[in-house]
Amino acid sequence: MTRILCFAGSARRASLNRKLAGLAVEAGRKAGAEVTLIDLGDFTLPLYHGDLEAENGVPPQAQQLAALIRSHAGLLIASPENNTSVSALLKNTLDWISRIKDVPVFQGKVAGLLAASPGAFGGVRGLYHLRAILNSLGVDVIAQQFVLPRASAAFGADGHLLDARQAEQLGHVVARLVDTAARLSAS
Repeated sequence: MTRILCFAGSARRASLNRKLAGLAVEAGRKAGAEVTLIDLGDFTLPLYHGDLEAENGVPPQAQQLAALIRSHAGLLIASPENNTSVSALLKNTLDWISRIKDVPVFQGKVAGLLAASPGAFGGVRGLYHLRAILNSLGVDVIAQQFVLPRASAAFGADGHLLDARQAEQLGHVVARLVDTAARLSAS
């Protein structure tokens, strides 16, 4: 069974992207994957600083997260858009993990990108930057992505998307990631 690691680039309890990640987990399981949902807030990391790394090495929390990434074929990331880019939490996390050189972390991984935003663009501008960062780390990112504009009004009381078409689109993107990760793992 294909293993997918899912997380949001926000640790805020009421984060729209955390809600979206939860729905993506359901879609991934429906597509036949084993999906692990994590909270980046459980992997508290200091702000990346070269001197800190030289003095103490890569923090244990980054090592733990790297081990999780290595044990999954794909990544499903729900990324908030902060100032038309990725969140500081997500960027800092990727920066620390990229410093691990002894065993490749991102090599052979494939990612699917999601974003939810209260604005009209749905976070799409931040996904452009996230795609570039992941590509520079050696991650293949599927072309399909899902953005949820006006996300503060998009979820029902049960946490699911109110618009059936949006829910279907999310399912298609997640299924594409699962299929791609399965094919790449088999080769």
